[in-house]
Amino acid sequence: MSLQSSNFGKVAVLQGGASAEREVSLMSGAGVLQALRSQGIDAHAFDPAERDLADLRREGFARCFIALHGRFGEDGTVQGALELLGIPYTGSGVMASAISMDKVMTKRIWRFEGLSTPAWSQVHNAEETRAAFQTLGAPMIVKPAREGSTIGLSKVTAIDQCAAAYALASEHDPHVLCEQFIAGDEVTCPVLGSAHAPRALPLIRIVAPDGNYDYQNKYFTDTTQYLVPAGLPAGEEEAIQALVCKAYSVLGCRGWARADVMIDARTRTPYLLEINTAPGMTSHSLVPMSAKAAGMPYDALCVHLLQSATTDARDTE
Repeated sequence: MSLQSSNFGKVAVLQGGASAEREVSLMSGAGVLQALRSQGIDAHAFDPAERDLADLRREGFARCFIALHGRFGEDGTVQGALELLGIPYTGSGVMASAISMDKVMTKRIWRFEGLSTPAWSQVHNAEETRAAFQTLGAPMIVKPAREGSTIGLSKVTAIDQCAAAYALASEHDPHVLCEQFIAGDEVTCPVLGSAHAPRALPLIRIVAPDGNYDYQNKYFTDTTQYLVPAGLPAGEEEAIQALVCKAYSVLGCRGWARADVMIDARTRTPYLLEINTAPGMTSHSLVPMSAKAAGMPYDALCVHLLQSATTDARDTE
């Protein structure tokens, strides 16, 4: 074991969990665990759905790599527990994690800060969903406000689809978001570093079958194209990277995140959709793909993220 590896102490890779994204989290965790062990780090899988988080302290874990996705892992709850346990963890702190998980709160802050994001309405029933459709126009996206991986998402093109779209989204979250659909290029941009000194990695342009970048096409098929370099017109990538870094900073993110952006095909205006503070680390995941394009292989990325582990109490940046 190298001196650098031993300095990390005993590391827990938090994976699985109780969210709708458990399956993806287990895949992310398996990849991270293998990568850390390959670098001589004393890393162990830890599933909070099957074990008490207090075991982390009892068993002498010095750091946690959060490979949990969705609620109870990406929403500030696990981060808060680790703060109380005094164990450094990867990614954003309690407040930034909680805000970023809630797409409505995220959009309110971005809009307040003058950052472009599609028009939206939060709805509580099918009738309000139909009213939102009349305001936002067709097509309209309906999705849970606090889920990821396109779970519970519908693209509504006619008013008679609103009730079913609301019902699907509300199965996953009582807070439902209706959002203006932006037609154009879909890109994603990972960010590393502190809120005060974020560093954007290369953009990835996503070309999904029939433009349908859903849960299946994200994780379980090989038909979606991921283009890096993204092949955007001159200057566009740099402008989007700057936008995403600002979006990351105003939310107070740290460690890493990945923001999804739509580029209006007509005006070439980029619109922020959402930000993920515990992005996927599977074989199909985009942060490792972008990092590799920037010269940082998967194993090195995992070690870099683990090195950045801290707590709100210790974060002095």
